[in-house]
Amino acid sequence: MTIEEICENFAILDEWDDRYRYLIELGRMLPPLPDGVRIDANKVQGCASQVWLTTHVDPGPSGPVLRFAGDSDAHIVRGLIAILFAMYSQKPARDILATDALALFDRLGLREHLTPQRSNGLKSMVGRIRSEASHALAADEA
Repeated sequence: MTIEEICENFAILDEWDDRYRYLIELGRMLPPLPDGVRIDANKVQGCASQVWLTTHVDPGPSGPVLRFAGDSDAHIVRGLIAILFAMYSQKPARDILATDALALFDRLGLREHLTPQRSNGLKSMVGRIRSEASHALAADEA
């Protein structure tokens, strides 16, 4: 599902309960993460829930392209991950660094309904993705 489709679907849902259910459904659509990558090195620090994130870097015509896989032990967080992946996965590192995910979550009205712990976890996930993009870009330019 594209980020545009996700935004359109959120726009037609008026009630937070409906948005919450949709977010959980997005998380259910994430492909399962193999147990072998559920290791401490792939854990996102700063999340109250357990969150694992892996990054694969592929060459692209305008620099490295990043693909992400991930999972969480919390349904709502899996939904947040699904939105982040729709926004960032299979995108060039430069585009990732130019995209403000937190502003999109604000526009969708999601951040105002997250607990402070989940909001901090979301910031940590975005920070990790942006860090991976920065590292891939630096490695490509070296």
